[in-house]
Amino acid sequence: NEKTSSFSHNEFLTEIAKTIQTHQKMKLAIFATLVAGAAAFTSPVHKTAFKSSTSLDMAKKYKPALKYVPCIDIADLPSPGSATSGVAGGLAICIAVDQSGSVYALGDKCPPVNQPLSFGKVVGNTIQDPVLGTAFNLKTGAVDGQWCPSGIGKLLGGLFEPVGVPTYPVKKTAKSVDVQVDVNYKLNYEADYWSGVLDAQGKADGKYY
Repeated sequence: NEKTSSFSHNEFLTEIAKTIQTHQKMKLAIFATLVAGAAAFTSPVHKTAFKSSTSLDMAKKYKPALKYVPCIDIADLPSPGSATSGVAGGLAICIAVDQSGSVYALGDKCPPVNQPLSFGKVVGNTIQDPVLGTAFNLKTGAVDGQWCPSGIGKLLGGLFEPVGVPTYPVKKTAKSVDVQVDVNYKLNYEADYWSGVLDAQGKADGKYY
């Protein structure tokens, strides 16, 4: 009994010692964490540029550069009174042909909900939004007549101010239909996007602030 009592007592003291050591280690770990956190907040802010990010390169701005670029093959030119879609300089383009055979280039997104204008019908000197019914002037892109006159258009049109679509210079060549666009537009659009992302992270100018 004395041996059993002595062993149990020693075992009890050992467990207490282990517990004390464990608590001490935990306290040291917590203290180290607090010190590291305090150092992060109290350390001086370095003003060196954050130069290693690819995103910063993407945020560079480019000067506008107007150029004629191929939009569709000449074989894909639509018949008079119809339209088709193409891409020029990263922009969605509607190529429309009126009844006399004249060719026009407009932005291929109908406001206010951006359905393809190239699905529309060419009537006179306009092309009609296939869903909401708005007619856009082929030469100017301005709204011609009522804004969103179709059934569903009457519901949506009242929520938005009338707005036209962009138009672009266009010419035919032996192989393609070329449209004059700003070939840097897409790059600048992406630069604005990345600038917004970096600004949200506090690095729009390459620095933390």
